[in-house]
Amino acid sequence: MAVRSLVIRQVGALPNLKARVMLTCNTRRHASAIAVPTSTAQENTGHDVAKEVSVPNPDPPSNSPTAAQLSEHTPYMVATYVRPPPLMVKGEGCYLWDAENRRYLDFTAGIAVNALGHGDPEMAKLLYQQALTLVHTSNLYHNPWTGELSKQIITKTLSAGAMHTASKVFVCNSGSEANEAAIKFARKVGKIRIPSGTQHEIVSFHGSFHGRTMGSLSATPNPKYQKPFAPMIPGFKYGTYNDESSINDLITDQTCGVIVEPIQGEGGVNVATPSFLQALRTRCNDVGAVLIYDEIQCGLGRTGQLWAHQILPKSAHPDILTTAKALGNGFPIGATIVNENVAKCVVTGDHGTTFGGNPLACRLAHYIFSRLSDPELQSAIRDKEKIFRRHFTHLQQKYPEHVKEIRGRGLILGLQLASDPTPIVTAARERGLLIITCGTNTMRFVPPLIISEAEIEEGLGILENAMDVVFSSGGAEVKGTKGQQEMAPNGR
Repeated sequence: MAVRSLVIRQVGALPNLKARVMLTCNTRRHASAIAVPTSTAQENTGHDVAKEVSVPNPDPPSNSPTAAQLSEHTPYMVATYVRPPPLMVKGEGCYLWDAENRRYLDFTAGIAVNALGHGDPEMAKLLYQQALTLVHTSNLYHNPWTGELSKQIITKTLSAGAMHTASKVFVCNSGSEANEAAIKFARKVGKIRIPSGTQHEIVSFHGSFHGRTMGSLSATPNPKYQKPFAPMIPGFKYGTYNDESSINDLITDQTCGVIVEPIQGEGGVNVATPSFLQALRTRCNDVGAVLIYDEIQCGLGRTGQLWAHQILPKSAHPDILTTAKALGNGFPIGATIVNENVAKCVVTGDHGTTFGGNPLACRLAHYIFSRLSDPELQSAIRDKEKIFRRHFTHLQQKYPEHVKEIRGRGLILGLQLASDPTPIVTAARERGLLIITCGTNTMRFVPPLIISEAEIEEGLGILENAMDVVFSSGGAEVKGTKGQQEMAPNGR
């Protein structure tokens, strides 16, 4: 800690920003070589001492400098999340370090955000250059990067064989905003088709997660999240994911839009069947409704294709496609991609954003999209999936009473357990691996897409060790930390 504190003081004293960036990068590069005690606390309790001996990355104890800093900050923060004890301070590639200089292999990627990992050098360089050039002008004026990014998204989407009618892009700041735009656009299409306003309903599906703003929350049928803010916006209906038999009754002449995730991330890594998505497309055509694919978590290369839906025939492609998360690799940005039938219904003044499409975010996203649309990267992701599945099959065979199902595609994968996985999450973290949960009793694996095969092997070795500890002790020795997922199931 003394070495790290000295480095921070040195960086802060540098007058030149470029010099600061260079020293910080050099410091990061050698971070793992810095010798720091397992705990910096002067007086640990007996339990904490025993714990630090038994695991390589124990959570900071209650009398650690980390705990002291968190105690100082917590009273000023709205309590929207329950977080585990470590305080993350730096990252490089697929690894994170906490304030105690403990290293963690990151299988979470900021909830499927850091697709290019942490501290990408080119991204840092572009951020620095563009911040010196132009950060923001508002959408009252043109800038070169909003148009360049929009052109790139449409061009590469079409060339990849995805959304064959993709025509225009609305750039915003987040996934929730992208879905809000999609919902508004669908409502506008319905109003133009039937001016009386009877075609106004939005259909979504149980297990989905489309965001926390009121429109996207209204499309997320989880009572735990809707009830505190009820009533929801009128006109939302909910169906059962992958249930083709109910589609005709669910989607009617009053339906203006249907929003669905090709792979439900927060809901448990549930994969939509091709026939279900095709049936949705067919029914939307029948009633004149807009079909929206929410690929905020499963898109941008995570499945081993640029877009998760591009394995489908053109007859099952959407009218609107939403994205965010990996598009900024940690920098806030989202996008709503529409076809011409939707675009022609949206006119000046219908929608807008102050920060969305700013030149800094768009220049970064332009670079990130070029990386994520690389066919070689996508091919490597499909190979990496095989490594995960091989290990998961081994774990399923080793613990058949605990590991029930393997789900997902590419590097959005889920391991369905028979019981609460949070003790495993804690045991893995204290051994140097970060994983998260989703749905009901599901462990979710969404690592950076640049992760190496060696890092996958390392992480899955830690996971197996953590599962050995938890299952052999019945979880008695490892307490789980709640709040490890964006959307908890009912009652949790």
